[in-house]
Amino acid sequence: MVEKNRSQKLKRLLLVQRHLERMAENDLAETSRQRVEVNAAMDDVILALGSMDPVHHAFSQNYADRFGRLSIKDKQLTGMQEIHEMRLARERAKGDRFEESMNDALEAERREADDNAVYDVIDQQFATPASSKLRNP
Repeated sequence: MVEKNRSQKLKRLLLVQRHLERMAENDLAETSRQRVEVNAAMDDVILALGSMDPVHHAFSQNYADRFGRLSIKDKQLTGMQEIHEMRLARERAKGDRFEESMNDALEAERREADDNAVYDVIDQQFATPASSKLRNP
């Protein structure tokens, strides 16, 4: 198995976290869309209730019942929307922390690689042969 360094692992986690964030955004958008539809339906029912058309008067109790159901659904969707907003904020914060950790790990790895390169140059400069036989007399 190929050994991965810390920054690569964090990058993978960051990609997964950003995907979770997009999923939360999609859930929030869907809930918002449903609320818009429910509010439009509520507006239609209110217009029908306030209409002077005799056809609508015959169905006024049905309209009132429908308006009640729609207002309950709107309250439920409002609660769901708040939950999705909190989830989105939480997922976004996690992603930001992963990104900061990944950047810190990358910086540490670069610093370590630079240090190792300097040590290699120093070792090459002051290297002594492994055997005294390799030295010229």
